[in-house]
Amino acid sequence: MKILTLVRQVPDAEARVKITGQNVDLEGATLVMDGMDEYGVEEALRLREGGANVEEIVALAVGPKRVEDALRTALAMGVDRAIHVETDEKFDAIALSKVVAQVAQQEGAQLILVGGQEADWDSQALGAASAERLGWPQLTWTNELKLEGDTLTGRHDVDDGNESFRAPLPAVVTTQQGLNEPRYPTLPNIMKAKKKELRKDDPAAYGVQSKVRPVGNEIQTRARLNKMIDGKDPQAAAAELLSLLRNEAKVIA
Repeated sequence: MKILTLVRQVPDAEARVKITGQNVDLEGATLVMDGMDEYGVEEALRLREGGANVEEIVALAVGPKRVEDALRTALAMGVDRAIHVETDEKFDAIALSKVVAQVAQQEGAQLILVGGQEADWDSQALGAASAERLGWPQLTWTNELKLEGDTLTGRHDVDDGNESFRAPLPAVVTTQQGLNEPRYPTLPNIMKAKKKELRKDDPAAYGVQSKVRPVGNEIQTRARLNKMIDGKDPQAAAAELLSLLRNEAKVIA
């Protein structure tokens, strides 16, 4: 079987970014693979290392030329090859799901791993939209995953807590923190990644057009209150924090 794992590139959460006008300027910013997607890449590798009959793991990215760096990271982690649909256009989740579904069908993938919530979009729609296009079952917010033959088992978060599941392949699985601990690429694997296939595709080949057009941006800022709470008396500190949240921050009733 083949596993398709989606890779996105986002600013490092600890890096400083510049604001130009009302836009985030990524020029010179440290960009990394989206953490949620990193869990998906790692899980694909672990399924194969755990004895599952995985013949190939393919990483897919849609975005500008700089996204190559995230794909190279996936290749250095152990992914077999990569596909880069290079475009400067920003696709919404529904448009991007069309690319994901088409690539999955062309590659004959039986399992798609995608981050549960993209850091740059703050959206959870991609996994569901991809599953809907393919007519596959989807398993969201997974924190445990096993593959036995053509059956997936594991656990995932739901509104009521956590539940076990069993589902047949093919399927779409969304990943999250807690599913695994992603590995660091070693120097030898980084060197090997340079020789692995990284195919470039034209987005026009997928007939994709985003229907969502940004018409404006607003950078959210909030000044700090600079309130220091003395923690020597835990009960008094908790009462003061509650009062500040209720009366000044206005975040609780």
